[in-house]
Amino acid sequence: MDLAGTCAALWAGLSLALAGFTYADLAGVGLGAPTFVREATFFTTSYELGRYLLTSAALALVVTVGALVARHIHTAGVLSVVALIGLWPLALTAHGAGTLRHDIAVDVQAAHLVGVSVWVGGLLGVWLVHSRLGEGLLPTVRRYSVLAGCCFVLVSLSGVIAAALRLNDWSALRSDYSLLLAVKVAALIVLGLFGLLQRRRSIVAMAASRPHALAKLIAVEAVVMLGATGAAVALNRTAPPAPSGGQPILTTAESILGYQMPGPLGVEEWFTAWQIDSFWLPIAALSVVLYVGGVVRLRRRGDGWPRYRTFSWLVGWMLFIWATNGAPGAYGRVLFSMHMVQHMTLATTVPVLLVLGAPVTLALRSLKRRSDGSMGPREWLLATVHAPLMRLVANPIVTGILFVGSLVVFYYSSLLGLSLETHTGHVLMTFHFLVVGYLFAGSLVGIDPGLRQPTYPLRVLMVMVTFGFHALFSVSLMASNQVLAEDWFYQLPRDWGRSLGDDQYLGASLGWALGDYPLALLAGVLVVLWVRADRRESARFDRQESRDGDAQLRSYNAYLGQLADARTDRSSDQRSDES
Repeated sequence: MDLAGTCAALWAGLSLALAGFTYADLAGVGLGAPTFVREATFFTTSYELGRYLLTSAALALVVTVGALVARHIHTAGVLSVVALIGLWPLALTAHGAGTLRHDIAVDVQAAHLVGVSVWVGGLLGVWLVHSRLGEGLLPTVRRYSVLAGCCFVLVSLSGVIAAALRLNDWSALRSDYSLLLAVKVAALIVLGLFGLLQRRRSIVAMAASRPHALAKLIAVEAVVMLGATGAAVALNRTAPPAPSGGQPILTTAESILGYQMPGPLGVEEWFTAWQIDSFWLPIAALSVVLYVGGVVRLRRRGDGWPRYRTFSWLVGWMLFIWATNGAPGAYGRVLFSMHMVQHMTLATTVPVLLVLGAPVTLALRSLKRRSDGSMGPREWLLATVHAPLMRLVANPIVTGILFVGSLVVFYYSSLLGLSLETHTGHVLMTFHFLVVGYLFAGSLVGIDPGLRQPTYPLRVLMVMVTFGFHALFSVSLMASNQVLAEDWFYQLPRDWGRSLGDDQYLGASLGWALGDYPLALLAGVLVVLWVRADRRESARFDRQESRDGDAQLRSYNAYLGQLADARTDRSSDQRSDES
C-alpha cells in the first residue's frame, strides 16, 4: 500500500504537469513565462480539457491519501476502483473524443486505458514486490498471467475499433498514421506471444525453483511495452488521415447529438431504430456470458439451477440492450417521451427481471473459494455484499426513498440536462437508476444475500406507497406547464413529431403507464413468494409436531381445557350465589 500511495502521488504530479504542458502547447507560451502559472491555473479550472486533467489528478490524490492511511484489504479494493475511475477523465481528452460518435471514441479509449494500466501496472507491481511474496509468488504470477491475457484482448479489440473510427477509407492505409498504427499492432502481437510464453515456460520454470525466468521475461516484455507506449504517444500526436472527399461538414444535429438526427418515429422505428451504446452493450453481453457460464459450471458438477431464473436474467438484459441501444436509445435524447420510456424500463422493469435471476446466489455457488488467504472474485463479492454501506443502501426504507426521491431530484434539477448533454452524465444516469431499481426490487422479491427484506404485509405496503408516489409524480408532470430541459430540446432542429409540451405530456403518461406492468409483476411474484413462505412454515410446523408428538397441539388443548374448567367453576359459583 505504501508503494501504491507513492505511485499514485507520482500519477497526481504528472497529471498536473501534463495540464501545464498541454496549456503551453495550446497557447504557444513557454513554461518560464511570467504569467504562466496564473494562466495555466485558469486553463485547468475554466476549460473543459483542463478540468478533465485536473479531475484525474484529484482522483489520483485521493488514492494517494487513501493508500497511505489504509489498514485493511477492503480499502485497497475501494481505492483500486477509484484509480480506475481516474482514467475516465483521460479518456475524455483522447484524440478521438471530438469525432462524430465521440461517445464510442471515449468508451473505446477508456477500455484501452484500463487494459494498458492494469496490464503494465500489474507487471510493474509484481516485479517490485516479488521478493516479499514468498510462497505466494507463484500463484500471484499465475493469476496476473490470466489478468494480462484478458487485458491483451481488451487492448487489442479497443485498438482495432479505434482505428476503424479514424480510418475513413482504404486510401488512408498509405498515411503516416497507418504506419504508426501498424507499429503499435506489431508490438501488441509480440506482447501477446510473450504472454503466452509466460504461461507455458516461465511459470513452469518458477515452479521448478528458477525465479530468474520471471526476471528475464519481465525485462523483455517491459521493453516491448515501452515501444508500444511510444507508438501510442506518437499516434496521439499525429492527425488522422483526411477523407478522400474532404472533411464532411456536420449538421447542427450531428454536432449536438454526435450522430445523425433520426427520422420521424413510427411503429416500425420502435423495432428497427438502433444506436449502439458502446459502454453498456459490452457490459450487458459480459453479464450474460458470465451468468450462463456459472449455470453451466453448476450443471457439470451435478447441481441444478432453476430455468426460470436463467430465462429472467436473459430477458432482463435483452430488454436492457433494447432500452440503451434500440429505439429508446436512438430517440431518448431527441424526444422526452422516449427518454421516459428508456428511464422507466431501466428503473422498473429491467431490475425486477435481473433480481429474479438471483445473480449473487449463482456466483457464490459457482465461484471457487480461495484457501490461501487471498481475495478472489468470490471473496470480493462477499465483502461487497456485507459492506456497511451496502447494508445501509439495501435497507428497504432507504431503497424506497432513493427510488422515489432520485426520480424527483433528477427531473426537477439540472441533472436531466447533464444526462442529455454529456456522455458521462448519461452513463451515470443509467447506472444510478439501474442500481437503485435493483436494490428496491431486491428488497421486495430478491433471494440474494445482503438484501434486507421486511415482512410480507410490509412489502405489499411498500409497493403500494412507492408506486403511488410514482403515479403522483407522473400526474404532476402531466399537469405542469414547465418544459423540462427546454434549452436542450429547443436547439435540436426537429421538424417532425409533437411540440415540446405535448411530447412531455406524452412522456409523463407513458411513465405512468410503464409503472403498471412492473407493479403487476412485483405483485404477482410477492403473492407467489408469500404462499410459498406460508407453505414452508406449515410444513416446518408439521415436522416439528411430528418430532415432538404433537406437543404444541396437546399444550394448546390443555390450555383450552383449563379455560373451559375455569369457566365451569365460575358458572357454578354464580349459581351458588344466586341460590
